Amino acid sequence: MFGLLKERQLFGDAFWALFGQLASAIALLAGTRILTELVTPDIYGQVALLNGFVALGVTLFSYPFICAGMRILPECLNKGERAALYGVVARLTARSTAFATGLLVLGGVTYSYFSHSDVWLFMLAGVLLIVTVRRELGIQLLIGERKQRGASLWQTSDSILRPVLAISLVWWGGQKAEWVLLGYIAASVISNTAWSLVLGAKPDKNRPLIITRNFRTEVWAYALPLIPMELIFWVNGLGDRYVIGYLMTAAEVGLYAATYTIINEAFNRSAMVLLRTFQPVYFQSCSQNRIKEGFRILWIWIGCVVAVGIVGVSLVLVTKDWVASMVLAKSYHSAVELMPAIAIGCALHALGTVVAQPLLANKRTRLLLLGRVCGAVTAAISIPLMVKNYGLLGAAMANPIYFGVEALVLAMLAKPWRNVSFEDKAAIDQADEEASVTA
Repeated sequence: MFGLLKERQLFGDAFWALFGQLASAIALLAGTRILTELVTPDIYGQVALLNGFVALGVTLFSYPFICAGMRILPECLNKGERAALYGVVARLTARSTAFATGLLVLGGVTYSYFSHSDVWLFMLAGVLLIVTVRRELGIQLLIGERKQRGASLWQTSDSILRPVLAISLVWWGGQKAEWVLLGYIAASVISNTAWSLVLGAKPDKNRPLIITRNFRTEVWAYALPLIPMELIFWVNGLGDRYVIGYLMTAAEVGLYAATYTIINEAFNRSAMVLLRTFQPVYFQSCSQNRIKEGFRILWIWIGCVVAVGIVGVSLVLVTKDWVASMVLAKSYHSAVELMPAIAIGCALHALGTVVAQPLLANKRTRLLLLGRVCGAVTAAISIPLMVKNYGLLGAAMANPIYFGVEALVLAMLAKPWRNVSFEDKAAIDQADEEASVTA
């Protein structure tokens, strides 16, 4: 009976994760199609570069703490501990986000002074960073508590409102990057406010809060190795468009970013459905020392990722021209040849993420950092060389190179094929830690 209830909950998690990702993907595809009709590749490229800075602020300064909160949540014994953990994560995230926003605005002022460009774009990007972090904090901690329905509805409403408001403002105010950014900001403010009120936990005044752990220390210990790793993740995922912008023009950035967004979102949404379905269950199994159950869940997850990757790459090879005509304006169709290489890179990235899960589950984030460093070094070498020699096609072809190296190294470090008993696990973990220190 207990196993049947767990399977029902798993299927329920999968349904809501699928709903959220599917609805968000449809909103993104429709929004991209209309927005590329309304703005030129140059304007789209400006928005893409500013969004890249926002993503850097989220991943580098905020997401490590959010990820730590997700991992520690299954270990909380009562509502008091969960509330205390949430408070610690929220405070650390708020402080780091304020620092990141200050850096972004300061950098924007400096750049605008020397280039005589509009500083208000960077101001808007700073505000967008703040509201995006608030969204991610709320959604990811809901996922950590396996409240997939609330997380999916929050994500879906934000994903629908962003393109709707951005398109409306561009239609009304003309082709300007600031209208797109303002639309994104307004959308997240509305969705964050609404879902915070609807899903906000009410304190239980009848029971005293019992807290036996120092969550601040635990969160910092888990998050610190993730901070440089998230920077590496950003370089691997978004660094190529800055190389393109430096070696080519903002218009080429717009072509590449629009095409990459379509393909990456298709693969990323599929991977996120599996991540949101399996990761909380896998972390819970590891927290409760159910080694065999966790091993089985991990390999079902890996099998699903491999299957989705093979099917996805095959579909892109067959339908890339049709996809371009459906979701991109005609002025962006010249980038259709980039799609297959980007698809292979996205599939390898999803595979690398899942094979690395044993490192996250066992809180061995230093080893995970080592794997990400290998991918980042490969990206730093391959992207400029490929762009310089092959242009936009070279940027796309670099994706399978650095994501493939990263996935291979992460697999060798995490050893997801190893199913060990709890008694043997401590000795193996110690040996792996010694190996990482030596490396």
